Amino acid sequence: MQQTVSKFLSASAAAAALMPATVAAQDADELARQLANPIANLYSLPFQLNYDEGYGADGEGSRYTLNIQPVIPISLTDDWNLVSRTIIPAISQTDVVPGSTQKGYGDIVQSFFFSPKEPTAGGLIWGVGPVFLLPTGSEEFSADQFGAGLTAVALKQAGPWTFGSLINHIWDVGGEDDGTDIDTTFFQPFATYGFSGGWSATLNSELSYDWISEQASVPINFNVAKVTTIGDTPVSIGAGVRYWADSPENGPDGWGARFTVTFMYPK
Repeated sequence: MQQTVSKFLSASAAAAALMPATVAAQDADELARQLANPIANLYSLPFQLNYDEGYGADGEGSRYTLNIQPVIPISLTDDWNLVSRTIIPAISQTDVVPGSTQKGYGDIVQSFFFSPKEPTAGGLIWGVGPVFLLPTGSEEFSADQFGAGLTAVALKQAGPWTFGSLINHIWDVGGEDDGTDIDTTFFQPFATYGFSGGWSATLNSELSYDWISEQASVPINFNVAKVTTIGDTPVSIGAGVRYWADSPENGPDGWGARFTVTFMYPK
């Protein structure tokens, strides 16, 4: 995992060096606007690296999480899309259990959004559908349970602004007898402002609440990104900070960091 993180950071730095060779400003602005929409009609492959600390009973633990998040829109009819969003986490943590390191993969979250191709008369963009938790993770990071539930997203884009929210709720529906019970709500309000030249700034939260343990996780994230190119491929490169307003016992605390690289494949 450390090699993966190192390669990710090296690739990000190399891509940043290519920023003068950007796509046309108008195209960059439009791509940045599409990326701000979680259910845009745009094939994309985001890599999101998070660094958090403050884990463990003594607060000395740290964790890197690399989320691989392919987005695949599928045209169903003249009026409807099905948008697949997948989250595959790769995790490396140190001193969460004092004096030890764990590496592996977390469980996959798979969402499907049925979404109209055009906004409503009032400009609302929305999608709803099922969400699944697949127990594909390593022993240290898996709930060992299948999960299922519902997910929805709604947003508006007005001028340079995009604002909206995404929500899901997942219950466990079967798995190992000693697996972790699941009854969790995830809520992500977000706001993005697009600047000229493909630059954008995003403020969001990724709140989750475990109804069984009655514990919340509330990171607040601020990220700045720019659309550029690597070869002929449009890419968004971003970096930002995050702050844990609340977290479970022995969970992350204080400040963290986020780096993003998103490859885009316009239709």
